[in-house]
Amino acid sequence: MKALFNTGRTSAQGQGLEAKARPEYMEATSVCMMNPVDLMDLDLEEGERVHVRGPAGEVVLTTVLNEGVPRGTVYVPMGPYANAVIDAGTHATGMPDYKSCMVDLEATDDEVKTPADLMEAVGGVAYRGDEE
Repeated sequence: MKALFNTGRTSAQGQGLEAKARPEYMEATSVCMMNPVDLMDLDLEEGERVHVRGPAGEVVLTTVLNEGVPRGTVYVPMGPYANAVIDAGTHATGMPDYKSCMVDLEATDDEVKTPADLMEAVGGVAYRGDEE
């Protein structure tokens, strides 16, 4: 299934900004909010996982049912998971396309990577300083 990928801030994501290696930040940023009909079309229940493939990469996220998300779109809080999917190009604006890239969605049983494992997988350096 194809969907329009949107990102933005959430309260939970914002609370975790100072402790990005902690489980709370992972829980807040590794979710894919979806319309209930889109979840049904993918034969998924809330809490199951979806593979999201975008222009820059792919991640596995935990689904969250959200009736406020329009059909054909997904919402992923800003953070390492959203950044792994969107293209870094800015069209000279200095801001990547956080709200206008198309992604492919597919149900999966794969596990969600920790932010540190995700950083290493995309070629970055994993920060583990404040993990508990």
